[in-house]
Amino acid sequence: MICPHCEHNLLRKERPGNRCSRCKRAYALDPKTNPLRLNDLRVRRITAVLTDGGRIRIVPDQLWYALSRKRLRDSDYAQGCVGAAFAGAGFVTVVSFVAEAPVVLLVSAVLLVTGLGIAVARAAGVGKGIPPVARGNFPAQVLDPWRKVYGALPPGVLDTTKPAVGTTAPTAAGPPDAAGPPDADGPTGVLLCDDRAVLAFLVADGLPARHGLALARSPEEARTVPSSGPVLVLHDTDADGELLVRRTREALPGRTVVDAGPPLRTVLALPQAVPHRDPGRKPGPAVVRHLTELGTYTPEELQWLAKGWRFPLVGLPPARLLAVVDRVAGELTRRVDADRRRAADLGFLTWPEPAGPDAAGGR
Repeated sequence: MICPHCEHNLLRKERPGNRCSRCKRAYALDPKTNPLRLNDLRVRRITAVLTDGGRIRIVPDQLWYALSRKRLRDSDYAQGCVGAAFAGAGFVTVVSFVAEAPVVLLVSAVLLVTGLGIAVARAAGVGKGIPPVARGNFPAQVLDPWRKVYGALPPGVLDTTKPAVGTTAPTAAGPPDAAGPPDADGPTGVLLCDDRAVLAFLVADGLPARHGLALARSPEEARTVPSSGPVLVLHDTDADGELLVRRTREALPGRTVVDAGPPLRTVLALPQAVPHRDPGRKPGPAVVRHLTELGTYTPEELQWLAKGWRFPLVGLPPARLLAVVDRVAGELTRRVDADRRRAADLGFLTWPEPAGPDAAGGR
């Protein structure tokens, strides 16, 4: 491992207790003990990429997914395990013949069966897509050690444990500083997303304030927003996310509801998209039946959703997510603002004016 301070290449015995034996300075993460096999230099490198060189700020959940991608691609059983088992079986077989000890062939048989079992498990994808560090455990297992050594989170990562802007649960109208100062006509629209971390990311980078959008985390919250403007729905690509837009349209009849989530078909076709799954969050039979009845998904897509696979919004490159939502929100709010300006020119929004002195006087 390379020391993040003096950049010496250290053997395991040269870094006891996460401390470099050369410069005597402590570091946060050791790939031999960290379940994500992280080191401080990799965290810094990935953080710099996610924040676009410090141009934007990100939330810990986005860092969690980026650091987990490599492990999500692999099965719990690596290719090396299969090779080692078969190589061991071959070696033991040769030894048994040379030593004329047939009983040793039993060991070879055990290794062979083990190798076949690992190969089958790997082909079936056992453990693939399941993050070794759960999203909820990432702060304790990665960020807390980092904070302990460096006194703060990596540059550009928001501390969402503090009651700061965008980190509290948004209400239907959104925090006063999340959607910008209210105008006379109310918010121009609603940004609906059930992921608190994604809302915190968008608020921190000023998107709702820039477009005058109120925040909501459910269709019920969106319904209480004092606005008749469009509803922009952001959602994960999973079974629940696919149904969120439909639930929103049912809860808000007559309103413009725009699906801004990554399309399932597009995500499945992207080789760089790394999905994950949570066996504890597999959709129930009723949800799968509902998706099937819609008739808009292929058998392969339904099977993917039914197994609990998902591609979360926090898995998208932050700069890309921000740019796409910014563009869609800009197009929608420009339409609303144009309608308001035309109405104001005709006087519909300014009449009747409060009575005052006649500017012409004595007519």
